[in-house]
Amino acid sequence: MVSKNQIKLITALQQKKYRKQHKLFIAEGIKVVEELLNSNFELHELYTTQPVFDGITNANIITITEAELKKISALTTPNTCLAVFKMPDEKQPANTGLIVALDDVRDPGNLGTIVRLCDWFGIKHLVCSEQSVDVFNPKVVQATMGSITRVNVVYTNLEDYIAASPLPVFGTFMDGKNIYNEQLPQEGIIVMGNEANGISDTIAQKVTHKIAIPRFGKLQETESLNVATATSIVLSEFRRNFSGM
Repeated sequence: MVSKNQIKLITALQQKKYRKQHKLFIAEGIKVVEELLNSNFELHELYTTQPVFDGITNANIITITEAELKKISALTTPNTCLAVFKMPDEKQPANTGLIVALDDVRDPGNLGTIVRLCDWFGIKHLVCSEQSVDVFNPKVVQATMGSITRVNVVYTNLEDYIAASPLPVFGTFMDGKNIYNEQLPQEGIIVMGNEANGISDTIAQKVTHKIAIPRFGKLQETESLNVATATSIVLSEFRRNFSGM
């Protein structure tokens, strides 16, 4: 059974200020929760309507009803279980390899998808501007499908971070060079911009290599690509010549 205090805490964790205050976040669904349980993330409490976590010991597992799960869930259709995890200490990103940087990405689904893409393409560090959506937002955690456990997501002043890095900086622009004609390196920072406005002028000044994904449609009327879709194309091109790495 879930108490009133537990309900109050869990529902509060849907807001960023309370996640920061308590250093806790929520995850829902068997797939996501299992990924987190099998990682270095520390479990605080686990609420479940089914006995699917019998193998877990020394953990606070609470069996609840579907009605109780609905009270604490952030999902429109609750999915069997909800877990509360402790936020890990933030690790600084390395200045080697391929790094993705997000300039004011606001949509939870986009960030979650980009975290999954980083995991798929072997990107270990994702650097976000301080205005970007919180990676511990329940919708972001859900969208990562567990990849949050394998990608180091850092929030920082993006302008200062890029200025201090020795790596070349790539950004996507409509007037950039055709990405399919470029010889792309194994190391660098790839900047992806805001859903509505793209890369900000301040960050654009730090970009050393402007690239573009060309349009092939006859009418050439499509204004832009979704940022997560664009990220998948860009990462695929960067990795294409180094698939063995």
